Amino acid sequence: MNISDPLPPGKIAAVDFGTVRLGVAITDVDRKIASPYENLTRKSERLDGQWFMDFVREEKIVRFVVGLPLYPSGDESPKSAQAREFGAWLENLTKVPVVFYDERYSSKFADELMREAGFSQKKKQARRDMLAAYVLLSAYLEALNKPSGDVYLANQSLE
Repeated sequence: MNISDPLPPGKIAAVDFGTVRLGVAITDVDRKIASPYENLTRKSERLDGQWFMDFVREEKIVRFVVGLPLYPSGDESPKSAQAREFGAWLENLTKVPVVFYDERYSSKFADELMREAGFSQKKKQARRDMLAAYVLLSAYLEALNKPSGDVYLANQSLE
């Protein structure tokens, strides 16, 4: 799959991968605007899987963007392998294509947004992951809409 592959009607969702929590963001139906959606505290593979199946059905998701944690050099980190494994699981479960996108600094940028908004520490913790997913999805949408198609996708497909 390539970033420029045509998509059927529906929404794109981004997942900020974590072993304890997953941040989720979603686009509007026209795929122009990204919005934070939810923080999902991981429970079990079965319960997490049910949440994603319901989410795909209810929100009409046609693509997932999973953040790929990279070192500042661009090399993959040990957590990259976990994110790739999660992406493969998510695609196999939901049958929705998954692409990986460089998530360097998305959490840092989310923290900056919350600091500027004057969020308390408690509010920051409650929103950080879904805001990181929002930052990731916003960057992906910007790249998707570039006329040149000049974008860095971290190993565009699961194959």
